[in-house]
Amino acid sequence: MSALHELQFRHVKPEDLDRCFEIEQAGFSREEAATREKIEHRIRTYPEGFLVAENQTQIAGFVNSGACHTVALSDEDFKELLGHDPDGPHIVVMSVVVHPEYQGKGFAGALVKHFIEQMRAMSKEDIYLICQTELIGFYEKYGFKYLAPSESDHGGRAWHDMRLDLCTR
Repeated sequence: MSALHELQFRHVKPEDLDRCFEIEQAGFSREEAATREKIEHRIRTYPEGFLVAENQTQIAGFVNSGACHTVALSDEDFKELLGHDPDGPHIVVMSVVVHPEYQGKGFAGALVKHFIEQMRAMSKEDIYLICQTELIGFYEKYGFKYLAPSESDHGGRAWHDMRLDLCTR
């Protein structure tokens, strides 16, 4: 059985904080990675939008997000979940990250796929995210459409706005 088939998906738990922070730090540059406090806040505030993938021994990666009524992708305040409303129809992804030890095995794709299914089951309308140029094609494979270059300069890099409509298949 492949490592991908051994993955289990579930909502984050408070006790996952240390491992999620470790993965965030390993997966992003220091300028891009969320702080431990931000991850803890996201876990506490919206565990329904924080999906972890774990194998039989540990968490391998995660997706975290917030929900809102009005989307402002380049809004750094939203990363603090200011403006978050769990009843909001729009989902804004803040991190899709897999620990480097598990990269290149299809884990990120499996995570994105399960996250989309979860948001659809929660009757959300769409999912927004910003990504770096080299990841546009990856997200397009899962139905995301390119919107425009992002106004965000998070971590001093160029980003791109993308959206997935959950109301159509």
